[in-house]
Amino acid sequence: MQDDLKYWLALRQIEGVGNVNFKTLLDAVGSPQEVFRSSAHTLRMITGIGPKTAAAIKAFTGWREMEKEIERAGRLNVSIITCRDPLYPQDLLNIYDFPPFLYVRGQLDGNDINIAVVGSRMASTYGTFSTERLCRELALKGITTVSGLARGIDAAAHRGALAGKGRTIAVLGCGADIVYPPENEKLFEEIAAHGAIITEFPFGTPPNGPNFPARNRIISGISLGVVVVEAGYKSGSLITARIALEQGREVFAVPGSIDAAGSKGTNKLLKEGAKLVENTDDILEEVIPRIKSRLRMKAASAETMHQQKGAETKIPPSVPGTVINGNEENTLLQLISAKPVSVDGLIAATGFKAGEIQGFLLNMELRGLIRQLPGKLYIRKKE
Repeated sequence: MQDDLKYWLALRQIEGVGNVNFKTLLDAVGSPQEVFRSSAHTLRMITGIGPKTAAAIKAFTGWREMEKEIERAGRLNVSIITCRDPLYPQDLLNIYDFPPFLYVRGQLDGNDINIAVVGSRMASTYGTFSTERLCRELALKGITTVSGLARGIDAAAHRGALAGKGRTIAVLGCGADIVYPPENEKLFEEIAAHGAIITEFPFGTPPNGPNFPARNRIISGISLGVVVVEAGYKSGSLITARIALEQGREVFAVPGSIDAAGSKGTNKLLKEGAKLVENTDDILEEVIPRIKSRLRMKAASAETMHQQKGAETKIPPSVPGTVINGNEENTLLQLISAKPVSVDGLIAATGFKAGEIQGFLLNMELRGLIRQLPGKLYIRKKE
């Protein structure tokens, strides 16, 4: 795998091979290794790959540098995950210019339900407090917060998720070996321990200005929606919101004072149709259909595999009367009563994955069927 990975890194280094042409080459030839094995004539025949790019591919000699990059990743405990890896964020594959691979410190989880929360670097006390509370509550509902590790709102978003004992993902505009801004070093380490630090940039890439708009498309690309808390008229957060709309993501905004400069951008988003956010339910009711669609697809895939294997569903004997009847929410509702039950208990009883069960519980809570108590305990609401 390491030997194969050097071809991925090398191909991205070739002048003329951006993210889009990288995908074109993969689709045409099959793998980066096969790209380098192909003749210049074969490469020139591929749409978008001209003689200059084909010649640059054939002339590449920097293999030792690619091996050093992989060795450095090993020393820094950084994984390089390609777009064909199951852990690569599947939502990111739906954007036009998704990166062919990501540098990841920490752990990505294929069951993450991601919501991006971004805003001004010059956050007010109101903005910081609102962000931390919102992200803490999202974490308690099993939602992963995505942001950019910048000063102000971004840092508050990560802190709030960590305070709620949840997962959070920071997307960098620099290499994974650089902490920017430097005062967020402790937060950087906490995020890596309870989520993931990700970037598309090679080691040693400084946090230069042009990197951040590129970073922003990943923040929105791996998320179901983007929440903007505070932003001026020229804020980079508004760029993230625009990109999110182009990618078909939901856009939310937290209202602010009409007199505050930091609220000008968010209030502008609200005028243009962004969903107003007062609490987590305002976010969840918009993204629940997407979550349910994803869960249905996973369930259908799992059912297909189940039928192919001819296996039988086994019910844990510790939960008498449980019936797996194909309706996941009804199955859960049978297990939730006036006595609080934990998420771990429901997972053990049903065999559902953690990410799947959180989606079902969110939907049931929004429909008024159940209520969440502190400590991620659930009880059924009285009829």
